[in-house]
Amino acid sequence: MKLIIGNKNYSSWSLRGWLAMKQSGLHFDEIIVPMAGEQWDKAKQEGDMQPSHGKVPILWDDETVIWDSLAIMEYLSDKVGRDRFWPKEDGPRGMARAMVAEMHSSFGSLRGELPMNVRRRVQLQNVSDAARDDIIRVLQLWAEARSRHGSAGPFLFGTYGAADIFFAPVVSRFITYGIGVPGFAQSYMEAMWEHAWTQEWIAASEEEQWVIEQYESVGAE
Repeated sequence: MKLIIGNKNYSSWSLRGWLAMKQSGLHFDEIIVPMAGEQWDKAKQEGDMQPSHGKVPILWDDETVIWDSLAIMEYLSDKVGRDRFWPKEDGPRGMARAMVAEMHSSFGSLRGELPMNVRRRVQLQNVSDAARDDIIRVLQLWAEARSRHGSAGPFLFGTYGAADIFFAPVVSRFITYGIGVPGFAQSYMEAMWEHAWTQEWIAASEEEQWVIEQYESVGAE
């Protein structure tokens, strides 16, 4: 297997696909194509990125190609067993699926106004009402998952799984932009940030030399 991703500092969807690969336990080769450069423009038009029309992440499993992070996670869960990603019981599993689907399809203002930038720290002074609504909705989802199904551990449904994979970039965004959160959410974010896979991703992002200026100017005075 090989997983094609973008810059670790900026690519939130790549993080989801990469964490899904880690959670699967399957061996994979990692190929980084830096976004917003000549190599990116060339890669979008040829070779292994062509089936996805230049979007990352992309998973190749021999001749099988899967793009979109949710599709990758579902493909992997079929291969290794769904219990590795999803809660076993119907109630929490149903909620986890709904949360992942909502994260996959919604929160456009949060994504647009607070782009992922793992290395950066800035105290964001102003966000739009729409982005604030997105933040509140995320916190509501986290609170419900933790209170109803999180007793077995520090993650959304107790043990690490699909919902944590999909909200991992949101944790990064909240840390980057200094978003104030209640205590339960802070504890969850700390558990996510300190997870070995997150730390591996952070360390790699700090070693990258690529800079995308439009993502560095958010929140600048």
